[in-house]
Amino acid sequence: MPSLFRRKSVDLVEEAPAEATSTTPTTKRPRGYTPSKKELGVQTPKRPTVGRRPAGGGRPLTKQELREKRRQLRAEAAAEFRREGGPRDRAPERRLARDVVDSRRTVGTWFFGGALVVLVGSAQTMPPVVRLASNLLWGLLAVALVIDSVLISRRIRKLVRERFPNTDQRMSSLYLYAIMRSITFRRLRAPVPRVNLGDKI
Repeated sequence: MPSLFRRKSVDLVEEAPAEATSTTPTTKRPRGYTPSKKELGVQTPKRPTVGRRPAGGGRPLTKQELREKRRQLRAEAAAEFRREGGPRDRAPERRLARDVVDSRRTVGTWFFGGALVVLVGSAQTMPPVVRLASNLLWGLLAVALVIDSVLISRRIRKLVRERFPNTDQRMSSLYLYAIMRSITFRRLRAPVPRVNLGDKI
């Protein structure tokens, strides 16, 4: 009996190393370890190269080239603004107000020219008759401008109510927008006029 127990203990000792050597050794990692993308088999996508400077960097722009590029960008932005206007100019109600002004001759286009004549004629060195005529001209221009502005505003109000009954635009803002455009020379208006003088709106 004692020899039998001794043999079993020896067999267990011999089998234990065999089992230990048959298992694959594993690397112990500390708690909180995060496996890398390489270990997980995940590939990192390459960054897009569109719009990026080449790897070589290319030739840097000189100061003259930078100034020329900025000037070109400003010119393009100014041309786009003259064609399309700003964000506030793109509402359909404001487009209609511009067409009303651009389709007619306005007193406002003559206002600044008349104001210059009045300024020169009102000088103290001028004869009294010239100064009186200048003051009368100034009064006539002011009255004509007010009448023309009222007519433009009434026309805009009528068309906006007919074509945009649910508009959220303030009518007073449209009136002021149209009046300011009416006192600007036609060639300097932005956005550029889409209609000709006398066109039906």
